Amino acid sequence: MKRYKIIHRTYYNYSDTVTLGAQHLLLRPREGHDLRIESFVLKISPDAKIYWHRDVEGNSVAIANFSSPTQQLTIESEVIIQQYNESPLDFIVADYAINYPFLYSKSDQFLLSPYRVLPDQKTRELLNNWIFNVWKSGEQVQTYTLLQRLAKTVYTTLSYKVREEPGVQTAEQTLSLGSGSCRDFALLFMEAVKCLGLAARFVSGYLHAPLMSNQVGSTHAWAEVYIPGGGWKGFDPTIGDIVGTDHIPVAVSRLAEAVPPISGSFAGFAESKLDVGVWVSAC
Repeated sequence: MKRYKIIHRTYYNYSDTVTLGAQHLLLRPREGHDLRIESFVLKISPDAKIYWHRDVEGNSVAIANFSSPTQQLTIESEVIIQQYNESPLDFIVADYAINYPFLYSKSDQFLLSPYRVLPDQKTRELLNNWIFNVWKSGEQVQTYTLLQRLAKTVYTTLSYKVREEPGVQTAEQTLSLGSGSCRDFALLFMEAVKCLGLAARFVSGYLHAPLMSNQVGSTHAWAEVYIPGGGWKGFDPTIGDIVGTDHIPVAVSRLAEAVPPISGSFAGFAESKLDVGVWVSAC
């Protein structure tokens, strides 16, 4: 078991007084048999009334409502987690899914249908050509090996780029540019996996990078694929490897753009400036 401390600070500074709309916060890590929250503290200024709920994906969502105008919004979360996912390869795949290609069971097909929605035809053709460099129709390969190859191919053939712009590049844009951020790589991997007929979803969270633990970091993104017997298994195309103990998931979604850490609105004639800092350290 490993323990991590995550500090996530967000500052919105406004050029004039504004009225804040509801802010939706995805900051609390996803708990389960492999991750437990030891402590979680959420501080918000100005004072807010906070309501918690779980969304349709099972993510913990905090909704902050404000009653007073302000020129600055500060949101800080501090969490200590216990991470038990130290052996990510220690899982058993169902016999029928050990090798690819395979078909999900009928019950799984129904439940997984939202995560298997194919991209448009143009993107499918582009991705099928790209996949051909990794896997050719008719070739039998272990399912895990194929997924690992896809993640590794993104890592080795595309250039990682920090992007401050909001939003996620399309798979076509990422391949055309030959570069992207972690969220762009995660979407590219997801779309390719769905072209193979498998279920994939987007994950936002944090990454413990030991060499950068004392520096200001950012949130991280990767993808999960549903493997019968093994369940949802994470693959990180930014590092070309399976997700392990250094990855801390916060939110999942079938849509890459649906799980920003903070989303909301304000009313007023003002410009806003965003400043974000993330620190992940072993403790």
